[in-house]
Amino acid sequence: MSDTHDTRPDHRLFDASDLPTAKALFVRDLREAGDVDTVLLVKECRLAQKRNGTDYLRMKLCDCTGTLDAVAWDAARDIHDVARPGIAIRARGRFEVSERYGAQLVLQSAAPAREGEYRLADLMDGPAASAEQLEADLRRLVGTIRNPHLSQLLDALFGDQAEVWQSFRRAPAAKFYHQAYLHGLLEHSVSVGNAVSVVSNAFPGIDRDVAVTGALIHDIGKIEAYASDPFAIDLTDDGKLLGEIPLGYYIVRTQIERIAGFPRDLARAVLHIVLSHHGLLENGSPVTPCTREATLVHAMDNLGGKLGSFDRLEKGLQDGESWSRFDRAIDGAAWFPRVDGAAAAAMDEALPAASGE
Repeated sequence: MSDTHDTRPDHRLFDASDLPTAKALFVRDLREAGDVDTVLLVKECRLAQKRNGTDYLRMKLCDCTGTLDAVAWDAARDIHDVARPGIAIRARGRFEVSERYGAQLVLQSAAPAREGEYRLADLMDGPAASAEQLEADLRRLVGTIRNPHLSQLLDALFGDQAEVWQSFRRAPAAKFYHQAYLHGLLEHSVSVGNAVSVVSNAFPGIDRDVAVTGALIHDIGKIEAYASDPFAIDLTDDGKLLGEIPLGYYIVRTQIERIAGFPRDLARAVLHIVLSHHGLLENGSPVTPCTREATLVHAMDNLGGKLGSFDRLEKGLQDGESWSRFDRAIDGAAWFPRVDGAAAAAMDEALPAASGE
């Protein structure tokens, strides 16, 4: 740790030899009331006031299995001074599930966790594939674009030395609901791009180059809308004041205007995807999708976000569980059926074999 006692986790994974013991208690393990003593990462921390004017603290804490609401009724300012967003803390308190407040950790004390008390991999979620694999997948998709103007645009945004790329590669895709972690935006954009590429071949009239380009850049405004620190994901001032869609529109339009001879209609088609990808005005889109390509990107973006929420919920299940808790992102609980080997074999036998004739 530095001499300034910054307890923010560093950007490496601690080796097993660095740990006296592995993390034993995860957020997913908290189901029934009981005492808690574990290391968690601070996502949010804000002071509030009781009706009598005294302070209390509202927090969101997390590890790689989920996010937990926490409250400190006593010593609020003392805990607030050490529990800054992005800091790993040793949290001690009691987990409760009440009708009024729901599931939450009532903190009794919190102190900065020391290096060697935790592994970064236990505290932070991350993509299933490595950043290197995701980058290779993105560059493969970019390489399939035949339109020279769109190829120039993607190179200007995602080229190895491009300033946008340096931020895009590390950025999260969201604050809470899906891919809210380092490289999350890259993972989400590649998955939406791959889906759009496949589906565009199934329907007539879709300009695949426009659709795939739009899919890869639809969320590009998030590099300015969210703070660059993956340990403390939050909206920037620009994100709050301007929004990720206008920020993305400006980034893409600025690059388009630097490319000599970029066709006006092509620019409109791509920028329309950026502006309309949330689908509905009430969901933040300045305009609704008015082209096949924009409609396709919106649909795959929405699907990708939903399925990303399923990934998050599955990681939070305890061993043997099949149902998640109610989740606002999917407006319900998620079911993950468990089929053991014997059941799977029996199912295979019950299904008729495919005939090769």
